Amino acid sequence: MQHSRVATNNLMKIIEEDGTVVICIQEPYVIHNKIVGIPRKYKIFAIGEGRHRAAIVVTKNEIDSILTRQLSVEDTAVLDVVNNKAKIIIASMYFDINRQIEDNLNKIEELIQHAKGAGVIIAMVSNSRSTSWHDTLTNTRGRILEEFLISKHLHIMNEKSTLTNFRSS
Repeated sequence: MQHSRVATNNLMKIIEEDGTVVICIQEPYVIHNKIVGIPRKYKIFAIGEGRHRAAIVVTKNEIDSILTRQLSVEDTAVLDVVNNKAKIIIASMYFDINRQIEDNLNKIEELIQHAKGAGVIIAMVSNSRSTSWHDTLTNTRGRILEEFLISKHLHIMNEKSTLTNFRSS
């Protein structure tokens, strides 16, 4: 969301229209290290004292969800969610372009170990490029991430679109 107030307002409209229950956010709108623009009636899961770059919003109080603190930091929010006795792990992740991608891959490995066979959904800004997620080219970070995902039997769910996932101003 590139820390945008306008993007946050648009997201809130979409949530109201579509009835979305769980939203993974990267680069949320932040003022004084607090996520803002999301109504208090929703549960916001994020951790850390610095500038948050990952969060998860749950819009229904009936959804049994708890922040997994041992895996969550400013750039990663992880929830254990139980719904109708089914457990799923949901993660929102931001990969800093100035860090080695392997650091983030280690975090995903910890997440998979924590899941112990439960379903896992990871939404991320990887700051990497790959034709596997419908980019026009693949860079080194993208190739490393592709190989990791394949080795862990994880599936990419991006849909091909005429719209890009990211556009720089």
